[in-house]
Amino acid sequence: MIGLTLVQKNNVLATMAQLIASERAAILEANKMDVENYNGEDIAMYDRLKVDDAKIDGMILSLQQLIADIDPIGKELYNFTHENGLKMVNKTAPFGTVLIIYESRPDVTVEAGGIAFKSGNKILLKGGKESLNSNLKIVELWHKALSENSISTDWVEYLNYNRVETQAFLEHPTQKIDLIVPRGGEKLIAFVKQHAKCPVIVSGRGNNFVYVGTEANLDLALKVIINAKASKISACNALDKVLINSVLVENRTFINTLIDSLKAHNVEILGDKELSKFENVAAFEDAAIWFEEFLDYKIVLGSVKDIDEAILKINTYGGGHSAVILTENKETARYFMESVDSAAVYQNASTRFTDGGQFGLGGELAISTDKLHHRGPMGLQHLVTNKWYVYGNGQIR
Repeated sequence: MIGLTLVQKNNVLATMAQLIASERAAILEANKMDVENYNGEDIAMYDRLKVDDAKIDGMILSLQQLIADIDPIGKELYNFTHENGLKMVNKTAPFGTVLIIYESRPDVTVEAGGIAFKSGNKILLKGGKESLNSNLKIVELWHKALSENSISTDWVEYLNYNRVETQAFLEHPTQKIDLIVPRGGEKLIAFVKQHAKCPVIVSGRGNNFVYVGTEANLDLALKVIINAKASKISACNALDKVLINSVLVENRTFINTLIDSLKAHNVEILGDKELSKFENVAAFEDAAIWFEEFLDYKIVLGSVKDIDEAILKINTYGGGHSAVILTENKETARYFMESVDSAAVYQNASTRFTDGGQFGLGGELAISTDKLHHRGPMGLQHLVTNKWYVYGNGQIR
């Protein structure tokens, strides 16, 4: 598809923001049908599915932030003049066509569509059946925004496919696909990786860890852990595991206060051999629980003898998403942050900040836990590849 100017792209995004504002009631009504049709017991799925005024405000804000951001296309990355006079320039370029497969989140239909469009990519949106009415309404608005600016509606396409049709499309796509982003649970990610015939960026799995060190501010630690666990359990940046230095495990006041605070937020608490000795902490038998992402009011507390055991445990079991050290010692924090293999590492702050909007990216297409070609929140400036421009006057080799 022929590239668009920055003005054309921003005009479409501005129109889309206006349409979402004016069609707020229609979006809420479509979402109401989806919510009423949803009969699953997955509270995380339900939380992601439901749209309210705050989520619509967030959709509009994400588009406004995209408009304000610079054009990611044509940014010079490298400039070299060969000794023979050849001028070589490397610039950012669109991927081409991006397919995103996601579950339950109608706001992704806005955010991913906007990021892909401004970065010069055609996007294929494959949402879940549970959010079909919401997604179709939002895609209708995308097509209206494009049409009102005399731009082809092919830039944003919705694939209303069931699982069998999706598998067939992945294995034998009817159009060229340059990149696929599965944004959801482990089963979805495994399904896409099994059948895709082009590069896949893995996104959506958390299983995030916090390590409470011996030099932690314990009042701060309580605040961070509760926020990371209980503020939004449906998010991939929510907390699942807390590793506590064995010296602190002996501090029964801190442990009991932590347990009481978690219980006050209706969090089920599981513990290893040392922590399950405390009241209201259930023992677990299967070590595989360390690999699990809960997306639920559930948490695991474990005891480690030192920072190195904590790092080893996180690098063994964590999802490569986010990890936190709670300590007042800057050198200890530096050692932890450089040693832990996660997309985002923190000192004394909640994992809940691993988010494109919170990282100043103006929204995100996904949070990649891969290392190629990007890692962490994937915003407008990251949904690009690169291209070499070589200028000569008859040079041969």
